[in-house]
Amino acid sequence: MPAWSSSWQLPDQIADVLPSEARHIEELRRLFLDTARSYGYELVMPPLLEHLDSLLTGTGEALELQTFKLVDQLSGRTLGLRADTTPQVARIDAHLLNRRGVARLCYGGRVLHPRADRPHATREPLQFGAEIYGHAGLEADLEAQRLALQGLRTAGVTDLAVDMADVRIVNGLLAGATLDTRTLTRIHAALSAKDASELAQLMAGLNGDISSAAREGLKAMLQLYGDEKVLKEAEKVLPPLPGVIGALQNLKWLASRVGDVKVSFDLADLRGYAYYSATRFAIYGQGAELARGGRYDEVGAVFGRNRPAVGFSLDLKELVSVLPPRLLNAAICAPWGDDAGLNAAIARLRAGGETVTCLLPGHENEVNEFDCDRELVMADGQWVVQPRSQAA
Repeated sequence: MPAWSSSWQLPDQIADVLPSEARHIEELRRLFLDTARSYGYELVMPPLLEHLDSLLTGTGEALELQTFKLVDQLSGRTLGLRADTTPQVARIDAHLLNRRGVARLCYGGRVLHPRADRPHATREPLQFGAEIYGHAGLEADLEAQRLALQGLRTAGVTDLAVDMADVRIVNGLLAGATLDTRTLTRIHAALSAKDASELAQLMAGLNGDISSAAREGLKAMLQLYGDEKVLKEAEKVLPPLPGVIGALQNLKWLASRVGDVKVSFDLADLRGYAYYSATRFAIYGQGAELARGGRYDEVGAVFGRNRPAVGFSLDLKELVSVLPPRLLNAAICAPWGDDAGLNAAIARLRAGGETVTCLLPGHENEVNEFDCDRELVMADGQWVVQPRSQAA
C-alpha cells in the first residue's frame, strides 16, 4: 500500500470540520459569547497547555486520566493539554484578577481528551463555559441555569428540560461514616447506575460504619427520580439531616424559578460528585444532554482563594450535531475586473456588511458555501445590485 494512502487519515474520533459545519459552530460560539456578555460576563482565554502540576492542581485523579501529557522541549518539564477549562478560570480568578466582589467570566476554546466519553463523540470538544465567582447564594446558581437555557434557546434548541440533583444529600447520609476511598467510589457508582443489588451488598458490609437510617436512605435514593413529586417523597423517606433538608429546599427554590421549562430530578445522579459541592444540573434538548453545570465552591481552594463558584459548560461541536443545518448565507456575485468603479462598488458593499464573491474567469457557475441570490451588474453606466434571476 502506498505510504500516501493512509498518511492523511486522522486519529480516531478526531476530525476536520468542513465549511458549513465550521460556520455554524463559529456562529454558535459568537452567539453564546454575546449572550454571556449581555449578562455581564467577561471573556478570558486561558492557554491550551500548562505545566502539568499547575494544570492538575486540586482536580483529582479523574481529570488527570483525561489529560494528554507531553514534555516541554524548552524546560524539560511535563506539560498537559487541558481537558477542562474550569480549573484554569479558577486560577485566573484567584491569582490574576483577585477581585473582592463578584466576577463573571466566560470562555470558548478547545479541550482535548485521550478518550471520548461515549461512542461517536469527538475527543476534541469546543468548550463554551460561563462561571460566577464570589456569591454563595442560590441567585448565582439560578443565573447560571438561566444563561445556559437562554443560549440554547437562541441557538434554536427546542423541548428543553433541566434535570437537577444535589451532592449534599448523599454526603449528608454518609456524614460521620468512616469509609475508604474505594468503598465510597463503589457506593457512588451503584447509586448512579441504580444498581440495587450492588448497593445492598455494600450496605450489608457497613453495619458498623453507617447508621441504619442512612443505609435505608441510600437504598431509597435509587427510586428518587422524576418530576417535582420526587422532592416531596424524599422529605418522607430520607432522614431529616441538616444537609439533606437544606439540599431539598434549595432544589425546590431553583425549580420554582428557573422558568418555563420542564424540570426533573435524579437525586442519586452523582456524575461529577468529586467536582461539585452542592447543586448540579444537566440540560437536555433535541434528545441529547447539551449542557452540564452546578456549584463547585472548592475549586479555587488550591489556588489560595476558596470562594464560592458556580457555572456550566457545553460542547459546541455536539450542539451543532443535533441542530438542523444552516441555510447558505446570502451573497452578491460580482465579475472580476480591474475597473475602478467596479472595485469601489464591491468595497462599499463589503463595508456595509454584504458578502461579495468575485467570480474568477472560467469559474462563474461553481457552487460554494454562499447563496449568490444577487449580482452586481453594470446598468445605465452604474454598478448596481439586482436579483440574480433578473440580471442581464
